Amino acid sequence: MLLTSRRLRAALLAVASASLVGAVLPAPVPLGIGDPLFPHLGNPGYDVLSYDIGLTYGGDNSEPLEAETRIEARATQTLEQVNLDFARGTVRSVEVNGAHAAFATTGEDLVITPAKPVRRGTRTVITVQHTSDPVGDASDGGWVRTGDGLAMANQADAAHRVFPCNDHPSDKAYFTFRVTAPKSHTVVTNGLPAAKPRAAKGTEGAEGAVVWSYRTSHPMATELAQVSIGTSAVLHREGPHGLPVRDVVPAADAKTLEPWLKKTPAHLEWMEKRVGRYPFETYGVLVAAADTGFELETQTLSLFERSLFTGTGRPEWYVESIMVHELAHHWFGNSVSPRSWSDLWLNEGHATWYEALYADQERPLEQRMKAAYANSDAWRRAGGPPAAPKPSQPGQKISIFRPVVYEGSALVLYALRQEIGAEAFETVERRWVREHRDAVAATSDFVELSSEVAGRDLSGFFRSWLYGPTTPLMPGHPDWRSAAPEGPGKQR
Repeated sequence: MLLTSRRLRAALLAVASASLVGAVLPAPVPLGIGDPLFPHLGNPGYDVLSYDIGLTYGGDNSEPLEAETRIEARATQTLEQVNLDFARGTVRSVEVNGAHAAFATTGEDLVITPAKPVRRGTRTVITVQHTSDPVGDASDGGWVRTGDGLAMANQADAAHRVFPCNDHPSDKAYFTFRVTAPKSHTVVTNGLPAAKPRAAKGTEGAEGAVVWSYRTSHPMATELAQVSIGTSAVLHREGPHGLPVRDVVPAADAKTLEPWLKKTPAHLEWMEKRVGRYPFETYGVLVAAADTGFELETQTLSLFERSLFTGTGRPEWYVESIMVHELAHHWFGNSVSPRSWSDLWLNEGHATWYEALYADQERPLEQRMKAAYANSDAWRRAGGPPAAPKPSQPGQKISIFRPVVYEGSALVLYALRQEIGAEAFETVERRWVREHRDAVAATSDFVELSSEVAGRDLSGFFRSWLYGPTTPLMPGHPDWRSAAPEGPGKQR
């Protein structure tokens, strides 16, 4: 293999750095913050304040992108080594506060050894030169190869397959993206433009590359990052209160998709009437020509499969309810992020709840909840209770997204409304997204708020509904029954 001088220097530095780590410190080990579902995800000892991510896309979505990730963090303890989550890329070099740092990889961690320890309470800048490799398929997460480029799908644990990071939703940060792509392509990311697109240095002319810059106005979990690169049309409209709404779609499909896209302002108004003002600087729909098997609430730009809108056999009300599901996540899951992945029910239960409310005229809410109740015990046996889900299957990280965290968790919210009344329930919803905006919150916080609003201790109610192996009796519907358990000897 013939290396360019630049790559040769980077490779030699990587070898020397890894050797230095082995010479002065014990072999690096992967760390984690002890999340019950993803114990090796996230890293202790620091709080990320911002990411500045530079990517260079050459036009072939099967080739690695050259990348630079700059992380500003505050140390919460003195660190002789700093662990970042990173996989599926080659690290060229690392700097800490402008000085070269040794590094090595272990598992899915990049372990960095600065020239001098990072002191507790100090702000630190880590710069990683690396590649970002769009290998694998959509089920793995990370980069998704589309018909005309790339998009991201990082939930639950795949952002670190794109860029080095502290890949856990409890550590939210501000993001800046600088993406260089061929002139024929359009780039859109989370947030709003930070500058006008400009010709990349040394590439002026008809075939030149263009640099696109975006920045978020609110902190974001790594799992919600989005970068769309493609021959796209960007369609602009206005939402409530003058909110900029921009949709990103394959250029050839713009006319076909417009009947769906124009519904978004009304969806925003519908949600705002129920939970309060939309919490971010922009919103829009990203339609990808890819088969992912899911839709995803990437912050300010929700990802949808093209086939959701162009396929046949789906009624209009159903497609709209799915659009509302992803929109609702921007309050529940994006603005208010889970403290641990066991709090996932707060994300998906709420999004499913508002999806069901939106579809109430076509599929009555009570009928849907009664059906969910009939299945709830089976869902709990298969996946665990809503707030204590079983870990994912080996090699299937997204298998935590089971029916119990969708319909089974919406059922918990229905039970809460039955227990405390519709007015108190709506107060809980509005206060939840207002008081925890741009922050993280846990199941215990939701229990505490609900108890405060209800004027009585609801911990026993929630203990049964969120952690019990079987489904409690539904308040107001003592006649509802779980479906008969499958197989002999199994008890409810």
